Amino acid sequence: MKTTQMLLLSAAAVLLTSCSGKLGALSADNFKVTPNPLETQAGEVSATINGMFPEKYMKKKAVVTVTPQLRFQTPQGLKSVNGEGATFQGEKVLGNDQTISYLVGGNYTMKTNFAYTPEMQQSDMYLIFDAKVGKKTVKVPEVKVATGIIATSELYKRTLTSANPALAEDAFQRISEQKQQANIKFLIGQAQLRKSELQNNSVQEFVRLINKIVADQEGMALDNIEVSAYASPDGGYALNEKLANKRQDVTNDYLKKEMKKAKMDAPVDTKYTAEDWEGFQELVAASDIQDKDVILRVLSMYKDPEEREQQIKNISAAFRELTDGILPQLRRSRLTINYLLIGRDDEQILAQMKSDATQLSIEEILYGATLYDDDLASTEAAYKKAVELYKNDPRAYNNLARLAYAKGNYSEAKQWLDKAAAIDRNQAETNANLGLLALQQGDMLSAESYIAKASNANGLNEVLGNLHLAQGKYAQAEQDFGRVQSNSAALAQILNNNYQAAASTLKNVKNADATTDYLRAILNARTGKTADAAAALKQAIAKDPSLADYAAKDLELTKVSK
Repeated sequence: MKTTQMLLLSAAAVLLTSCSGKLGALSADNFKVTPNPLETQAGEVSATINGMFPEKYMKKKAVVTVTPQLRFQTPQGLKSVNGEGATFQGEKVLGNDQTISYLVGGNYTMKTNFAYTPEMQQSDMYLIFDAKVGKKTVKVPEVKVATGIIATSELYKRTLTSANPALAEDAFQRISEQKQQANIKFLIGQAQLRKSELQNNSVQEFVRLINKIVADQEGMALDNIEVSAYASPDGGYALNEKLANKRQDVTNDYLKKEMKKAKMDAPVDTKYTAEDWEGFQELVAASDIQDKDVILRVLSMYKDPEEREQQIKNISAAFRELTDGILPQLRRSRLTINYLLIGRDDEQILAQMKSDATQLSIEEILYGATLYDDDLASTEAAYKKAVELYKNDPRAYNNLARLAYAKGNYSEAKQWLDKAAAIDRNQAETNANLGLLALQQGDMLSAESYIAKASNANGLNEVLGNLHLAQGKYAQAEQDFGRVQSNSAALAQILNNNYQAAASTLKNVKNADATTDYLRAILNARTGKTADAAAALKQAIAKDPSLADYAAKDLELTKVSK
């Protein structure tokens, strides 16, 4: 009898418990947060929460909403921000949420993310619960599930200040290859030089150039002179060969006389072409002759010169146009002079810049601006002279913006870039730098839009690397940076866990600053070199005291002596 009563009492207790309107407390052991500590990426704090309702926890008529919540201190007091929640239901609830078994419990996965702000650096994540059993609201105690946020990716905002904007390069070449030609036409079947032909503009310019090269041996150097003579592809081949050869000789004789007058002593390369079918084809293709396609087809079909000529003569109407318009242009000799134009050397450009920059071309000024090494004031003055003298070239405006960016004068940089864009909105370097400036100001959408229009910009990969770094695409950013040795490149390598490469990059950063030292502190802390991390942090704070407060909240440096 006693045994029966005890069994009945036990069963009643179980029944009362299962039907109770209470839900027990959950512990941190019921949840796993990844990552923990939390981490920032692309301006957000994202986390995956794997939870478990234990057996006999979820009452059959219960509905529980689980909401992640970040809590952090601000100057105004404790602040909390909620993430997206998820709702779960018991077996007897009619709804569309995930059902959890009362007897065996159940596992679930939920994702959440928060827009990051700097005041969140010291945050804790809690789970808060909104629970009902039937129509009755029940209290489930909140649970702390994650502590702190690693905000190393947010350091890209600091590394951007020392990023290198795209430089619009000059096209200056001190030595450039030049060519000038002149044509002398002959009457049909003749090889006599006519006075009218020798006085045409192209021949006279050719002669003047010979004299100029002789007079200016410092600025010009002769490469070679060529004489090419031709006969039109009508008439017999033997006659044409003799005619072309004679035209070559008389042209060469004329050239030698002019060279002797100018006191130029140089060899002349001569050649002749008996029947200029190649020139014939080019002139026909460029003409308005109605049957030119037929003529060109004949040229491709017949390889024998006499057969070609006969077939073309059969096209009587077209042949008249050839006789009057095409063939006379092929009865010619051509003079070609190849020479080198030698520009000012570096010292001459700098001296001319100082004495009278108006005598310099835009390419010389842009090139000259790069010769001042670390004298940024002189570089800036050169670019300002360029925009004064060559108002419609966007490159100097872009490069002035680059200098302003380096000095932290972002509003001035924007003004110069706007002027460059007003001249040419498709200028690649201008778009790249507008994108970098937008990125520095936190406008990711505009940054992407500008950089997308900057294909083939000089230095584009570094700009792209900074964009992908800000977007949380660390492997892509590291690939973009390549051999660039900058704070941004090192940060991408650290976030991509490529610590050996990051150490090398930080060692070779030009004009290392407080951010360089701070990144070195993080790198050493991650690789277990606590003493080196402390030394690097001390150097960083000495250069920028504001980093002391930041470092005190940085989970990367909790084991580093400050």
